[in-house]
Amino acid sequence: MVDFVLNATVRTNVGKGASRRLRRLENLVPAIIYGTGKEPEMISLTHNEFAHALENESFYSHIITIDIEGKKQDVIIKDLQRHPAKPILLHADFLRVSKTQKLTTRVPLHFINEDTCVGVKVSGGIVQHNISDIEIECLPANLPEYIEVDMAEVDMGDIVHLTDIKLPKDVTSVALALGDDHDLAVAMVTKPRAIVVEEDEVATEEGEDGESEGEGDADASKDDSAED
Repeated sequence: MVDFVLNATVRTNVGKGASRRLRRLENLVPAIIYGTGKEPEMISLTHNEFAHALENESFYSHIITIDIEGKKQDVIIKDLQRHPAKPILLHADFLRVSKTQKLTTRVPLHFINEDTCVGVKVSGGIVQHNISDIEIECLPANLPEYIEVDMAEVDMGDIVHLTDIKLPKDVTSVALALGDDHDLAVAMVTKPRAIVVEEDEVATEEGEDGESEGEGDADASKDDSAED
């Protein structure tokens, strides 16, 4: 498991103007840490170091250590703002975590055995993903980096729901805790769209051929009648 550590400094100047100056002049990302009943802390992160950490998928579902001038805190990332057109990080929110308190966060889904899936290998279907991550609740020590969804036995037309996913020990689904009505569809095996289109085209062509032959016979009959 990867250990993520980010170095940060205390941010004393707040506001949009101060944040813009941090990003433009010092290549820093303004951020905030809150939670566990403590006062929020305004911090700044080095843009390049933060951006590099974000390239790892595990970062989003991992306990992160933020070192604020020698003072370390365990957090998870709760919100991230990016520039809509440029590779620039604008702001980040971090939530403190306690070893004794459950946390709620989203973790990615990893779909396995898609190539050997019954619906794909035998029936010629394709796997369609409905969601790419799920919201879970657990203690920090039980936080998984990802959750696997095994597609091996899924046949054409079958739908994999949240209740079909095997969650790690002591990890619960936030959606399922709300009731059976929240048993979301996670993935399914469907008929390739291209095959449906081809079949429709074949049916249309056959119909057109039949009309042409009929019209030809009718014309021939008229010609025979004229000769008689």
